[in-house]
Amino acid sequence: MSQIKNKKKMERFDIVSNAIITLFAVLNLFPLYWLFTSSLKNSSDVVKMPPDWWPKTITFSNYVDIFQNQPALRWTFNSIYVSGVTTILVIVIGSMAAYAFSKINFKFSNLIYIIFVSSLMIPKEIMIVPLFRIVQNFHMVNAYGGMIWPNVAGAFGVFLLKGFFDTTPNALREAARIDGASEWRTFTRIMLPIVKPGIGALFILNFVQVWNDYLWQLVVGQEKLMKTLMVGTATLMQDLNPNFAYKMAGATVAAIPMLIIFVMFQRYFTSGITAGAVKE
Repeated sequence: MSQIKNKKKMERFDIVSNAIITLFAVLNLFPLYWLFTSSLKNSSDVVKMPPDWWPKTITFSNYVDIFQNQPALRWTFNSIYVSGVTTILVIVIGSMAAYAFSKINFKFSNLIYIIFVSSLMIPKEIMIVPLFRIVQNFHMVNAYGGMIWPNVAGAFGVFLLKGFFDTTPNALREAARIDGASEWRTFTRIMLPIVKPGIGALFILNFVQVWNDYLWQLVVGQEKLMKTLMVGTATLMQDLNPNFAYKMAGATVAAIPMLIIFVMFQRYFTSGITAGAVKE
């Protein structure tokens, strides 16, 4: 009898908790809904009180203005190129470094790893000035190199992937070496496929971080055509143009690629986070 009561209590608790989670999910989606619907309104309708929850007259003129009067296509290309190349380099370099720290015994490896990971505690804002002087001396201001390389030199990718390599059994590596496989072949053919969920999670996290990077890209990309989409959209907010729907359209254009990337790699992201959280 008591078990039946406990079961009913658990069912009621599940219903209430699911209702609360659904409510918070809807509340989190509302800003995206409001951003998108506002971008389809006329300028006067955006500031109308009480607001229209759905535009009475749908217009795409704000999007046309952005792509005709601003180099939004070039900003989009810059963001995709910088985020994509940076993320690929982080995965390639980070996976090799993580594998070395996890599976190869060399002198002072633990000390080097601790020092390396300690750099995660240093805020990027502190390094902006010396980093800019270095980039300036390499003549990479207003160049893709200056926008990419400083973001590659981070420890987060190594830290994340080392956790995944630590969960792989050493017996696999030893068996491969006994069969005559080189270190490189063991790394690329055996170990990398096993940590694929971790690479997927790193891809999303790093791509989003570089895509949303505002301060460094603002400092390095000073020319209008070298701005990323995030920085270029922010300049629309600073314009004296009172058309808020136009600015909402710019923010929507900046958000859409992130949503597409997340939907495409959501499976890897979820499995990667779960695999990284559980150790046997």
